[in-house]
Amino acid sequence: MKHFSWTSAIKTNLFLFKIVGLWPSDEQYKHDVYTIYMIVSITLCSFAHSVFYTVEVLLLFGSDLSDLISTLYLAVTQTLVFIKSCFFVINMRRVKHLLVVLESELFQPQSSQQRKKIEPALRSYNRANRSFLLLVNVTVVLFLLTPVLTSATKDYMLPIQAWYPWCTAKSPAYEFTYLFQAVSAIFHGTTSVSIDTFVSALNTYVAAQCILLCDTLQNLRLEGYSHDTFKRSILHHKLILSFAKNSNAFFNWIVLCQFFSSSISAALTMFLLSLTDPFSSEGQALLFCLSVVILELFTYCWFGNEVEIQVR
Repeated sequence: MKHFSWTSAIKTNLFLFKIVGLWPSDEQYKHDVYTIYMIVSITLCSFAHSVFYTVEVLLLFGSDLSDLISTLYLAVTQTLVFIKSCFFVINMRRVKHLLVVLESELFQPQSSQQRKKIEPALRSYNRANRSFLLLVNVTVVLFLLTPVLTSATKDYMLPIQAWYPWCTAKSPAYEFTYLFQAVSAIFHGTTSVSIDTFVSALNTYVAAQCILLCDTLQNLRLEGYSHDTFKRSILHHKLILSFAKNSNAFFNWIVLCQFFSSSISAALTMFLLSLTDPFSSEGQALLFCLSVVILELFTYCWFGNEVEIQVR
C-alpha cells in the first residue's frame, strides 16, 4: 500500500514556520544565516514590541483607562507570542523527532478502510485550521487599516499605540514605524496561529492513531488471532503512548500560558468593546480579535477532548 503522509495535513504550518524562522532544515539551529534570521525576527518583531507595549502601559497609568486597557491587551498577547516562540525553538529537537515518529511504519494505516476511518478527524482539523487562519488574517488587516479607514494618518496615528525610542509624529519616521508595526503584526499572527494549530494537529494525530489501533484489535477479534498482528498492536500502543508523552512535554507550558493569556485578553477585549461603537472599524477589529481569542481556546479544548474520547 502507498505510504500515507501524515505531515501533508500540516504543510501550511511547516511553510509558515519557515517564513517566520521557526523551522530549520536540520534538527537544531546551526551557525548559519537562517539562525541569524530567526534571532533577528523574534527579537525585532516579538521581543522589541513586548518591551515597547510594556513601557507604554507604564506611561499610561493614571491617564485614559481605554488606552491603558488597549495597550495592556497588546502587551499581554505580544508577550505570549514571544514566550511561545521561545518554547518552540527550545523544543525544536523534540518537535522534529515527533514528525519522524509520525512517519514510522507502525503509525501507517494497514488498509484503505483504516484510511477512511481517520479521514473525518483530519478533515475536522483542516477546517479548524483554515477558519483560524482566516480569522487571524482578517483581524490583522483590520487593525493595520484602522488609521487609513478613519483618516487618522494625517494626524500620524499608528495602528497600535506604543512607546518608541524615536519620534513617530513626523515623516519618514511615521511611515517607517507604520511599516514596522505591520511586519510585526503579520509575524505575530502567523507565529501564533501556526503554533496553535500545530499543537491541535499533534492531538489529532494521537486521536487518529487510537482509531487505527482500535480498528486493528477489532479485526483481530473478528478475523481470528494472529501472533504478528498482536505483537504489532502492542508495539503500536507503546509508540502511541511515547508520542503522546513527548507531545505533552512539548506543549504543556504553551497551553498553560495560552489559557492564562487568552482569559485576560478576552476580558480586556470585552471591556474595550463596551467603550467602542461595534459598527466602527475599530469595533469590528475588536470583534474579530475576540473571535480569535475564543477560537484559540476552543481549538485546544476541542482537539484535546477528541483524544479523551478515543482513549476511553
